[in-house]
Parts: sequence; structure tokens; C-alpha cells
Amino acid sequence: MITVFGSINMDLIATTERLPKPGETVAGNSFATAAGGKGANQALAARRAGRYVHMAGAVGRDAFAEGALELLDSAGTDLSLVNRVEGPTGTALILVGGDGENMIAVIPGANGKVSDDNAEAAVNAMNEGDILMLQLEIPVEAVERALAASRAKGITSILNLAPLIPDAPRLGRLADIVIANETEFERLAGQENMTAGDREAALERLHAETGQTLIVTLGGDGVIAIRDGQISRAQGLVIEPVDTVGAGDTFCGYFAASLDEGLDFDSALRRAAVAGSLACLKPGAQPSIPLAAEVADRI
Repeated sequence: MITVFGSINMDLIATTERLPKPGETVAGNSFATAAGGKGANQALAARRAGRYVHMAGAVGRDAFAEGALELLDSAGTDLSLVNRVEGPTGTALILVGGDGENMIAVIPGANGKVSDDNAEAAVNAMNEGDILMLQLEIPVEAVERALAASRAKGITSILNLAPLIPDAPRLGRLADIVIANETEFERLAGQENMTAGDREAALERLHAETGQTLIVTLGGDGVIAIRDGQISRAQGLVIEPVDTVGAGDTFCGYFAASLDEGLDFDSALRRAAVAGSLACLKPGAQPSIPLAAEVADRI
């Protein structure tokens, strides 16, 4: 079983021909709302990949709460660990340019009220050998408590180092598996402007220090990882992206689901990379997450 402990948002998405520069106003093309939040996105991806998933987190008592949970609920995600708290549901303001790149501002709302007690409740509902997936859009203290509790209980923890907060490098050392993009990995490794060779050397160094499984997503260049002393690589699909929002979360959810299903590590990386590519072909975070059959057809 997979438990995702993290954020639940409503995304407000505007598209433009190009992203604005600081201080600039550009005309928009369209506007839409979609359920989001890195935690909820990853939970839905794992569920659409075919696994049983608990979502743990919080929403507010406002008009956005039901919409933020709608796709998770309709997919059959267990929402019993989602709390209702006073105040607004988390919100993300997203601008998507004509090339598919994006800019995002996240307002925590109810996500900021996720507590240590919520972390304990999430882990207490799990069993040894289960998978706990976390991100960094909920309070640091709650993430840290969940990581410590999962280790004590023999639960495999996966931490996605996004968004890139100051505590990310420290928290990254506490998880069994760390997933980061190129920028996040540079912060974890303490080295900027890495070449491909630098990145591989840093993976080997950090793995030797911690024994952790480390995964770095590289956008169109696929993914590189290290596990049990071995470097692995996987490629996604060659595509023309429509919207990259949610691609990383789709990767994370499909990767966790693939491990939970019993796939070997390299197969899990490839499946997750393909799923992340497919998520770039539709707008929005959760609406773009592919179903398991769609991914299987492209592997």
C-alpha cells in the first residue's frame, strides 16, 4: 500500500503566448481551474497506475475543497486521512507559456496547518513494507516527523525534494529514496552548474555517504539514478510538450506504484519516465495524468 502525505490544492491556470518577464504584463489566452497540489497529484498518479492509495493531508472549509478532492475521490483514493480545517484550501497560481514551460506561485492555506499529529496518524495507519511518499509543500516539522516514524516502523519512505525550500538538503538525508530535478539535486549536492559528469560523480559520492537511492529527473533527457552502488538511466518519450505542470508528480506517483507492484528498479524508472512524458501532452496537473493502460501502450 502507498500513503501520500502532502499538499492538496486547487490550481488556477492561465495560458499565455510566452511567460512574462519581471514587471511585465502579457495578454492571456485561457483560464481554467484544476485539482492540484504535489501530494494530491502524486497520489492520483499512483492510483491511476493501479495501486491502492491513502491520501493524508488537509483541505479548508471553502468552495475549493470539494473540487480539490474530486478526481482523487472518483479514482477510488482513500481520503479518510484528509482533515477539514478552518480557512482556505491551498491554492496554486499557474502561468503556462506557449512552449509548455510554467511559473507557479503556491499559497499554502490548509496545507500549512498539517501537523505532527497528522504525520503520526498517517504512519500509524501503515504497515511494515508499505511506501510513504512525501513532498515539501506541508510544514517541515510534519515531514520530519513522518520520515522518522516511518523509519522506526520499517516503512519505505520516498521524498520528492520539491518545492526547493531551505530545509530540503537536511530532510533529504532522512528518506530511503530521494527524487529531485536537476536544480533540486544541485542544492542537495551543494554544487551549482553541474555537467553530466559532475552529476554522476555527485550521485556516487552522496550514495556512498548515505546508502540512499537517489533519482534525478532531467526533463527531456530522461532520468539518472543510483541504487545499491549501480548507476541506472531511463528515457521517456520524444514529445512536443503542451504543459509540463504535473510531469514530475506523475513520475513520482508512477515510480512509487511500480515499486509497490513489485517491478524491478530499472523497469520502475522507465515506466515512470514514460508516464511523466505523457503528462506533458495535456494541460493541467491532475487531468493530464495518464492511466496505466496508456503508459503500458508506450513502454
